[in-house]
Amino acid sequence: MLQLKKISSDSIPSALEKAERYRLLNEPSLTESICTDILEIDPKNGKAMVTLLLAITDQFGTTASDDLNRARQLAETLGDDYQQQYYSGIICERKGKSILQKSIPDGEFIAYEWITEAMEFYAKAETLRPTGNDDSILRWNTCARLILKYHLKAKNEQYVEQQLE
Repeated sequence: MLQLKKISSDSIPSALEKAERYRLLNEPSLTESICTDILEIDPKNGKAMVTLLLAITDQFGTTASDDLNRARQLAETLGDDYQQQYYSGIICERKGKSILQKSIPDGEFIAYEWITEAMEFYAKAETLRPTGNDDSILRWNTCARLILKYHLKAKNEQYVEQQLE
């Protein structure tokens, strides 16, 4: 059986730099592996948790759906209410964008639901944001522009009662 090796706690800062670099190079699986190693040593490392969450969402549309649950679980463990709301919004926004990139029936309606859910999280984060941090507003605006650009809307299904004869 293969046993994974543990990194030293002294190497965490440079490992975080590598994880961020791999993420920028569009290598989310490498980023995920490095962050997992960091969290084995320092389970409360907020930067590693956020980087891991982002690496997971970078893979939306290319991997199994259980990644969504992993990302949501990570968001729930982040340090404060602002981060939890903000990164929950990121998860929903990226899930919606990944659906837009696929050709699936009713994809526009499904994407709309994810993107509007992201906007709700961003609106909550906006009320909790630190002074000078408008990231949640920037993300909310990005979602609004996606809706406008792709003419996204909710699927309007009306209930029609069948008459009995």
